[in-house]
Amino acid sequence: MGASTSKTVRALPKRPATPHPPWSGARPSRPTQAASETKNQGKKNMVWFEFTTQAALQLGQVRVDHHMQTVNLEQTVRNTSNSRLHAEADAATLNHIPASTFSRLLDERKAVRTRRDMQFLAKRFGLEVEKLDLVAQFVTTPSVRANSQQRVAQQDGSDRYIMQVKSKQAVVKNAS
Repeated sequence: MGASTSKTVRALPKRPATPHPPWSGARPSRPTQAASETKNQGKKNMVWFEFTTQAALQLGQVRVDHHMQTVNLEQTVRNTSNSRLHAEADAATLNHIPASTFSRLLDERKAVRTRRDMQFLAKRFGLEVEKLDLVAQFVTTPSVRANSQQRVAQQDGSDRYIMQVKSKQAVVKNAS
């Protein structure tokens, strides 16, 4: 039980088996190269400073328009909301409807089969049947073909859906 046998001595390698990777924080092999890079970087910074100083002198002082008015966000939102309400109120008169409602009307018109159903639909939306027929000759909404929806994965991870559309007109019989 001597003192030398109870202590284990570890021998670690003097240098690593592989050289340090560049991202490990190892020092550069030549310190003079790092010093010259720092010196060059200092020169670049000095040139940049001189350039920006010259540009600033050429531009001059900032001109401020003192007649500007502050924008009240609450009032702007209130005005926008009021104008939409007025537009909808104006559209509530005969033969005037908002575009989103008109799109829904044209979609529902595709399912109409009789003239009586057409009259009921026009009355429900506040339109004259003749006006609806006239506009429907030139304007329609797209209909999606059955089983035509395809999902396409984008490079950013989002999905995009592609569908085939068809134009469909209502087939209305004159009989009530």
